Amino acid sequence: MKIYSALNLDTFLANSVQQLAANKLLALQFEHHAYYLPEPKTQTLLAVVSGAVDNLQGFICLATDDALRVVRDWSDSVTLSHLAQTLGAPVLDLAGAVALVPVAIPKPWGREVWYTGIEVRGQAGVGNDRLSTPLPWLLSLLPGRFACDRPQELTLLKILDPLPDEVFGDLYFEMHERKQEVYVVTHVDKTAWPDGVGGIRFGFCPAKRAEFGDDASFKAAYRNAVSDYEQVRRQIDARLDIVKQAEGIEVNTPVSPSQVRYWMRHIDLDLQQQEQARRQYMDSFTQVLPLVVGDVVKVPCYTPHSLLHGVRTVEFQTPVYERKILAFAQKVLTQVEWDTDAALAKIDVACPPQPAICAFQDEEGAIIREQIVDFDDFEVWRLRAPKAGSYVLAGADTYQLVMAVSGEQSVDQRLLGAEQAMLIPARARQGTRIRLEIGAVTLIAKPKQ
Repeated sequence: MKIYSALNLDTFLANSVQQLAANKLLALQFEHHAYYLPEPKTQTLLAVVSGAVDNLQGFICLATDDALRVVRDWSDSVTLSHLAQTLGAPVLDLAGAVALVPVAIPKPWGREVWYTGIEVRGQAGVGNDRLSTPLPWLLSLLPGRFACDRPQELTLLKILDPLPDEVFGDLYFEMHERKQEVYVVTHVDKTAWPDGVGGIRFGFCPAKRAEFGDDASFKAAYRNAVSDYEQVRRQIDARLDIVKQAEGIEVNTPVSPSQVRYWMRHIDLDLQQQEQARRQYMDSFTQVLPLVVGDVVKVPCYTPHSLLHGVRTVEFQTPVYERKILAFAQKVLTQVEWDTDAALAKIDVACPPQPAICAFQDEEGAIIREQIVDFDDFEVWRLRAPKAGSYVLAGADTYQLVMAVSGEQSVDQRLLGAEQAMLIPARARQGTRIRLEIGAVTLIAKPKQ
């Protein structure tokens, strides 16, 4: 089999459509810059595809000497699936829905589950539970179809899964300047919130603000409260680091709340009481919004926020890593200093209201579409099915991210379980649609070009 070379498959298809024929295999060698590895490098990849342009299937693997030899020596009569199996790669639908294979990232407050995350801490994949291909390889092969020609700007889809432990499961109280994000609550842990109502720290408390003459005085008081808390926090963390090292654990390794509680016996009771009192006073400056399953929280830039323990959410966000941490009730493992002063210089002290959700119902009353957020770089829609029905995913000018929240549903007749997700290419084949049974809920995100 002949192996062609090109910048990517999009470029090859645009210039060499005559090379693609039904039931014939085409092999393509291309260069991929793995910017997300601890030591970035250029990787030579090999893709083998089959089918017409609008019904394309294929697989991707490293272009090792063995892989290149296998492909060159294989006869033209070999099937795509047989060759993919030989090289240990999943066959992907390059004209329809591609299943995302998430990666779990541990956090001091719990974990994040990344469906489209691509960075040094981990990379999501595509394929299935048995075989998967790194997602960035697919984006490098077909950047136009699957990433609007901006592979490093793919909308980030992930799950926030905080521990149900009070304090230990609370996220950083942080603010973003460029990153826009929206949360959809999918579960509230009853052990943490027996009544099913969780919460999120969101901006500052209006009643507390009213105690001060102006916002400058309010910010100064809050800054003093954070400074007082940080002083105690660092004393406790320094002592816990000593215990960690004695146990042979690296000081910036996340550990379970039960382990921390056990180690707290080494901390003076007076210091523990100071930590609790100062933390409660610091938190009194913030506002807590109640959250139940199904709630949506739009997080604008410059609004400090912190999802609370035991509240599980699906999150869509701008794919940039930037934040300013105002405070945290544990040791911050990823940076030495907090960003309180820098954040306070830019935050919006007034808590912005949550925007209304616009709802549209199809003619048959089967599918209700709700636009839950409309950011300048992407939008997110929620589909709800009072009756069984379908929603067409084909024909969009951009890629789409589909996340099943609950209920029975399928994409391209492939069942999609709760918290399973798919990436749909731009101008997907005409038959690509999502089928929702009664009561099913789905989220769909689309970038804006």
